[in-house]
Amino acid sequence: MGIIVAIEGADGVGKNTTSRLLCETLQAAGKTATVIGFPRYGETVAGVTIGRYLAGDMPVPVSPHAAATLYALDRFEWRDEILKAVEAHDVLIFDRYVASNMAYQGARVPAGESRALMEWILALETGQFALPVPALSIYLNTPWDLARALILQKAERSYTDKSFDAYEADVALQQRVRANYASIVEAGLLGPWRMVHASTDGTMRPPAEIVGEIISLLEAVPE
Repeated sequence: MGIIVAIEGADGVGKNTTSRLLCETLQAAGKTATVIGFPRYGETVAGVTIGRYLAGDMPVPVSPHAAATLYALDRFEWRDEILKAVEAHDVLIFDRYVASNMAYQGARVPAGESRALMEWILALETGQFALPVPALSIYLNTPWDLARALILQKAERSYTDKSFDAYEADVALQQRVRANYASIVEAGLLGPWRMVHASTDGTMRPPAEIVGEIISLLEAVPE
């Protein structure tokens, strides 16, 4: 059975690029590795619904608890594939995982209610839905102004033709998401965390440099 590493962070920090390059680098070093990204737009009932929600195409309001359940259900629908991937590879890399749900939905409620909602999501996903906990979660940290510019460079998404989806367009939400990630990391929710700075002096670090740092952190994870 392999180990699980989750690549986390707010929008525009390079999670997908980092996840893919990490996988390729591990494979080049002789490891078996694969990436699973969430949400599974177009592949699960929840993933299709999430795509509509983020595109602003829902005919009814979506509360933070309802949205959290959708994101959790998306992973639950993919649970068999997750377990197969863990069995078949040395390293399973998640491009967004449970902590993303916690940070984003926790940002949609008043600050005093955030921690309770995040812990509710954690219990739902790892308890009721029995999703595996990562051996290591990596928080990619970069300033919002730089991340915003990188969002505009994203390739076309399957669920929207807009430059920003519903979450990306909300600057205040993005700031709260970052604060929630900081509290998740500090509290060690969902297992051990390490912070990796994706930028220095207002410029993104080379992806290979970021991946090299993550591999060094992975090497310290007990087998």
